[in-house]
Amino acid sequence: MFDEDVLEQRGPALKHVESLQSAPALQRDPTPARNEQARAPAGPADKQPESPTGSGEELKPSRRGLLSRRPVVSAIGALLLASALGGGYLYVDHITSFQSTDDAFIAARQFALAPKVSGYITTVPVTDNQHVKAGDVIARIDDRDYRTALAQAEAQVAAAHASIENIDAQLDVQQAQIAANQAQVDQAQAALVFAGQQAARYEHLGQTGYGTVQNEQQYTSQLHQQQAALASAQATLKLAQRQVDSLKAQRNSSVASLAQAQAQREQAELNLSYTTVTAAQPGRVVNLGAAVGQFAQAGTSLTMFVPDEIWVTANFKEIQLDQMRRGDPVTLKIDAYPERTIRGHVDSV
Repeated sequence: MFDEDVLEQRGPALKHVESLQSAPALQRDPTPARNEQARAPAGPADKQPESPTGSGEELKPSRRGLLSRRPVVSAIGALLLASALGGGYLYVDHITSFQSTDDAFIAARQFALAPKVSGYITTVPVTDNQHVKAGDVIARIDDRDYRTALAQAEAQVAAAHASIENIDAQLDVQQAQIAANQAQVDQAQAALVFAGQQAARYEHLGQTGYGTVQNEQQYTSQLHQQQAALASAQATLKLAQRQVDSLKAQRNSSVASLAQAQAQREQAELNLSYTTVTAAQPGRVVNLGAAVGQFAQAGTSLTMFVPDEIWVTANFKEIQLDQMRRGDPVTLKIDAYPERTIRGHVDSV
């Protein structure tokens, strides 16, 4: 039994041993050969590689033993792996919804501040790079000439008012004169009627022989005089009425003069206000060139002004613009202030 087992399991090694001995020796002494066969499996040269089938059968039980021995650790590892994969997906999905760029710059409008009137500068209460509010004084110009011009304009307005009042008084007087002339016309008409009656009566008496020719001629003359008196009264009435039209035309002219004087006064007031140069909106004074004693020409720049309203112009790739809409929130970082975060919104794309 022993020999058969050895031959079956170590066939190649036994063949090698047998090749080292001759056949007669085997026949003469069978015992030593049996000993060689018994020692052959222990030799290093007789080792053979294990079959892959046998190795795989040994590993499978080992793996099944690890999972069965530590199920909690395996479950925790699987849970951590699933959490990592899910978190990675959410992070990638989150960051893809944001668009960023470092190709951006801050922009703002700037313009020159200049006076609308000329004169010597008397006050400059600001300095370079000073922040001012709306209505703060930037510079003052000597206003004495402009105050004098305003006083003259106000005097012209007063004179125009006085002229209108004078014409109104003349109109009142003229209306009274018209009324008097109308009364004279009425009186002349009444006298003319009586003179006509007297003339007709004495003419009839003269024709019938009951009156004298002298009386007839006298009352006829009185009739003609009353007719002339009526015509004169009527002409005087018309003249007074036309005088009213003339006074009304003069009044209209005086009203126009008043409007002109008022416009000149308003212009004088504006010119006086222009002697104070102020900021129209909050901002910062830069490149200040005004100085006390300097003669400022109308329209000449005194300083540059930068309003507080600023914005950021950012350049993005075309494929990024599809994700942007007006009003979307924006987070800004400035290299000069890395610790500060500025919030804003998209104004236009």
